[in-house]
Amino acid sequence: MIDAYTFISLFLIFGACFGFVTYSKRHWFSEGPLKANDSDQTPSLKGRIFWITLCTLLWPIMALTGINTAWILFKRKRQSGK
Repeated sequence: MIDAYTFISLFLIFGACFGFVTYSKRHWFSEGPLKANDSDQTPSLKGRIFWITLCTLLWPIMALTGINTAWILFKRKRQSGK
């Protein structure tokens, strides 16, 4: 059986990896897909560390909001194709 410390460690490691991978797409998780060009595009170490820390603790919620944004983008793309 998985020890509680192992479960918590895996949760935090997966969250940190999620934050590292999604840093360049972070606008999907907050303002929505239309604000990417308006946001600050200069990557800074402080911003990356903050994003990874945030995702480490909240990655399940961030994943759900990312799925919601992907669904909205899919619907918009399908509607614009008609």
